[in-house]
Amino acid sequence: MDSVTLLHYRKENIALAVTFDYGSNHNKREAEYAAYHCEQLGIEHIVIPLAFIHDYFTSSLLQGAEAIPEGHYAAENMKSTVVPFRNGIMLSIACGLAESRGLEKVLIANHHGDHAIYPDCRQSFISAMEAAMMSGTYKHVGIDAPFTGISKTDIAKIGKKLGIDYSKTYSCYKGGEKHCGKCGTCVERKEALHDAGIQDPTEYEED
Repeated sequence: MDSVTLLHYRKENIALAVTFDYGSNHNKREAEYAAYHCEQLGIEHIVIPLAFIHDYFTSSLLQGAEAIPEGHYAAENMKSTVVPFRNGIMLSIACGLAESRGLEKVLIANHHGDHAIYPDCRQSFISAMEAAMMSGTYKHVGIDAPFTGISKTDIAKIGKKLGIDYSKTYSCYKGGEKHCGKCGTCVERKEALHDAGIQDPTEYEED
């Protein structure tokens, strides 16, 4: 939902969109919708496999739907969904890809609601990562992370203005045919759409 909004929000400045397949429960569904929106916008989309994350890292996102905790992101048990240094790895690869293609910025759709449990979504991390990327590339590749200081509700409001069809997005960490409606990202999705005044088009298992 966040990345699709960013895709539409910055569409005039995006030359390439990347989905990283790191073996999470929801990767397949996210990739399908990413491809859909990129096709609609005429933006090239590629999928880069990162199987080593699934094979060697520890996170409930990588262990099957039954391992995903339920509840709000504020709960302590949600820390199990952290994939260690995921954004650092993905930004590093995206940086090399940008340098290879002569591009100057890497975009990321982290937002303020991520900060509580995801260290690699915070402004301090984004700033440090950008400094490393700029000093490590000839083109001084930077990071554009416009949602860092705003909430998911604010993102949904941007999407509403842009006319984004959120039925063509996927959030659930369990990766089922329908959203479970109970995991942290489903709860946050519901709240954001409601608070943004958007009728929720999501199919939930509990409906």
